[in-house]
Amino acid sequence: MTKNPGASISVIGAGSWGTALAILLTRNLTTVKLWGRNSYKELSQNRRNRRYLPDIPFPQNLEISKDFDELIDPSLNILVVVPSHAFRKTVESLRESIIDQGLDPEKATIIWGTKGFDPGSGALLSEVVSEIFPVNRAYGVISGPSFATETAAGLPTGLTLACRTRQNAETLAHWFRTPTTRVYFSNDLVGVQIGGAVKNVMAIATGISDGLGYGANARAALITRGLAEMIRLGRAMGGQIETFNGLTGVGDLILTCTDNQSRNRRFGLGIGTGRPAAKVIEEIGQEIEGIQTTKEVFNKAKEMNIEMPITEQVYQVLYHDLSPDAAVRHLLRREPRAEKG
Repeated sequence: MTKNPGASISVIGAGSWGTALAILLTRNLTTVKLWGRNSYKELSQNRRNRRYLPDIPFPQNLEISKDFDELIDPSLNILVVVPSHAFRKTVESLRESIIDQGLDPEKATIIWGTKGFDPGSGALLSEVVSEIFPVNRAYGVISGPSFATETAAGLPTGLTLACRTRQNAETLAHWFRTPTTRVYFSNDLVGVQIGGAVKNVMAIATGISDGLGYGANARAALITRGLAEMIRLGRAMGGQIETFNGLTGVGDLILTCTDNQSRNRRFGLGIGTGRPAAKVIEEIGQEIEGIQTTKEVFNKAKEMNIEMPITEQVYQVLYHDLSPDAAVRHLLRREPRAEKG
């Protein structure tokens, strides 16, 4: 694919997904800058991310930025891929840096690959961006069933980019589209974010079930009813049913719940076998978004009076020391009902 001449983007966050997306973008943009906290020396010397993607060398047009301010250039094309708990602070710092360099923050184009809610406030990340960049409307989220290693290696992948307007989404999707990466576009900013968040909660749930040895039947039931919970919350918050039946809904849910490349699933497996959560987290060694997201989704469902029994039981396991086995038994004892959304 011919690169867009002169096109550049700056990627904030050099974890596995941020690095993978940066590598993906080099296939379609002339210059990609990557910044990660305390990672400049390692990334620039090795020209690969040895911690997360050790087998994938950096393309020549991937530049490693030493300082946060060094990322900012007049194009103001930004991709944020940091953990949800760091998202607000990162976007605030981004605005400050843009202003400090005499540029107009309202001309920035901001995309994020972070999945989750703003901790504490429970806000969608789009609401955080809108609050910090109140006039700017050129922002969106990229999501979908994708593992970093496969995306960076150029294996076939399907993603969705959502913005407030279809026109913006269609334009920005071209940044990520390559011969092996099919990127759809959507104006359902809410639905795409809900799908990307809730699927991590369900991955923990299915991991727990598999760790307990409950088998494929139970896993299929949890995925199916987990999708119903996702749709219930998503539609109540303004998401579109088509989104949850697509890549960022059922697609991402299936991937994350069934493959052990998923950190959230591996975490669930660990605690399902009776191992201490802290030990499992230490061994995984990367951010497990579903832990914090479980709390935020549980609180959101309670606030909106939405029934999410799987989410509730995962919350009780993670935050109130309910045993995984007791949580599953509680789900099985629920009153029989007609199957519906």
